[in-house]
Amino acid sequence: MMTPPDEYASVRYLVDDVAAAIDFYTSHLGFTLHTNPAPAFADVIRGSLRLLLSGPASSGARATPVDNAGAGRNRVHLIVTDLDTEVIRLRDAGVAFRSDVVDGPGGRQILIADPAGNLIELFQPAT
Repeated sequence: MMTPPDEYASVRYLVDDVAAAIDFYTSHLGFTLHTNPAPAFADVIRGSLRLLLSGPASSGARATPVDNAGAGRNRVHLIVTDLDTEVIRLRDAGVAFRSDVVDGPGGRQILIADPAGNLIELFQPAT
């Protein structure tokens, strides 16, 4: 049986340093620590999103086939109300940006990276 739809939607990110990932997501992006049962794994929550932070020794990381490592350009998508303010706040905090602000028909976006290089898209919908 699949997870009921009223539970968290979970995304797994492979990270090099679980503690650094916890600090990044809780300090900069408004996540709260849910569990951290071992140095190899933690999960953080924001709204209905549960982000699984799997270190090199976690079962999730070991299960990834080598030929699929880094496949795709997947990213977590977070909606913000004022992209310019978020860019200034995160830049002042030393967060790594992976793109410039991009304007599109649906809104504006920018990519940042967590300490392991996983992408997060900050998106401000068009008004």
